[in-house]
Amino acid sequence: MSTAGSVLLDTSVVVPHLCGDYSLSARLAQVASTHMPWVVLGELRFGAQRAVRPLEALAQVRAFLRTVVLLLPDEGTAEHYGDLKAELARVGKPIPDNDLWIAATARQYDLPLATRDAHFAQVPRLKTLAW
Repeated sequence: MSTAGSVLLDTSVVVPHLCGDYSLSARLAQVASTHMPWVVLGELRFGAQRAVRPLEALAQVRAFLRTVVLLLPDEGTAEHYGDLKAELARVGKPIPDNDLWIAATARQYDLPLATRDAHFAQVPRLKTLAW
């Protein structure tokens, strides 16, 4: 899979985009392609289920899903996850498990991660974009 000019999206970027942050929409329009890990889809669906109008929120998530490449986990993702979790545990800097899966996916596909979560900066060999 060619990933030149592509980005991986974290939930912390997708939610504001879906809520109308037009600066994010402009940034998304400038990249070659956008990728989203499966775990972000799960987080988006969870948030939509808890929204004031869940049916509308779920429809918005489904519409957004048609604009990105959804990356599903495989053996390589699990290897990156396990290695990364052990690496962060050794240095005493754990991050939430869902974010470990997101970081593992970014490292697996060598994609920069567009995020607003500062703790991703402590993940070795992970390029982040502060969107």
